[in-house]
Amino acid sequence: MGEKSSKTLVIIPVYNEENRIKTVLEKFGEAKIDEVLVVNDGSADTTSTVLKDFDVRVINHYEKQGVGSCIRDGIDYARKNGFDLVVVMAGNGKDDPREIPILLKPIVEENYDYIQGSRYLEGGQAGNLPLARKLGIKAFTFLWSVLLRRRLTDVTNGFRAYKVSLFDDPKINIWQEWLSTYELEYYIHFWVLKLKYKFGEVPVSKIYPSKKKYSKIRPFLDWWPIVKPLFYLLLRIRK
Repeated sequence: MGEKSSKTLVIIPVYNEENRIKTVLEKFGEAKIDEVLVVNDGSADTTSTVLKDFDVRVINHYEKQGVGSCIRDGIDYARKNGFDLVVVMAGNGKDDPREIPILLKPIVEENYDYIQGSRYLEGGQAGNLPLARKLGIKAFTFLWSVLLRRRLTDVTNGFRAYKVSLFDDPKINIWQEWLSTYELEYYIHFWVLKLKYKFGEVPVSKIYPSKKKYSKIRPFLDWWPIVKPLFYLLLRIRK
């Protein structure tokens, strides 16, 4: 994990992942992490039962609130329990827990505030990525790069690590109600760059299943929450 003084929490939001969360959690035997927190976002399947077989902390939402709400609950837990770093990763098997040290190394050793994984840097991997999704990722990343005047390679990648101290900054107000779904991660991304915190990307793998049902993000319907923070914040509609 790095320096012993850096206490790390991994946050895994899940919704109806009974078939995949087990495989994800089994890989943590090779990743030295202080604690894993799974936020179960009102799953209607047997996800909650599967989680009982693992030594992880669980927060249960009794109805679906959104991935942003899950991450917020995780950050709140980290702040209240003395964690220094948080890692956010998918619970559907696309992110590999064994790559968590790659995310943490620049924060622990080079004092970065926020590190995002990128499948497009040299050494990264984008397995089974559908063409439509690839084009969407490239378009969103280009848009963010142009408007924020910063070279980004994979802005939609949800495999990320943050210093918990970021959320002590009153300008990064993650507790706003409009940030409950996909908006939250992009809101944080925006303010980290605008406020000139130390940000970087590292190569990681993002492996999609070969089956058709590869994501819960619905085309067009869920794209707006991804773009919305960029425009709302640039136009000062929100803070």
